[in-house]
Amino acid sequence: MKHGEIHWYKFAHPDKKRPVLILTRNSVLEYLGEITIAPITSTVRNIPSEVSLSKADGMPRDCAVNCDHLQTVSKMKVGSLITSLPQVKMAEVGQAIRFALNI
Repeated sequence: MKHGEIHWYKFAHPDKKRPVLILTRNSVLEYLGEITIAPITSTVRNIPSEVSLSKADGMPRDCAVNCDHLQTVSKMKVGSLITSLPQVKMAEVGQAIRFALNI
């Protein structure tokens, strides 16, 4: 598990299993029981707090990283790897997070 990877995660009911982007920095991942993630949704709203992803990014279909719903979750519940985002996309995620948090 690494910063910038997208993995499956099973959220509690009424949500479902969905992809999540790992945001926690690599240097502390091995020491933490919980990590910060951004959920990924197929509802693309084209707003500044989202980053669009597609098959070209390794995703099964068009979707978006939703930076308005950052969460801290149990590392033990993180599932299999889907893909990893390149630095260019992670820079977009950084901009979206700053917009979402107004920082």
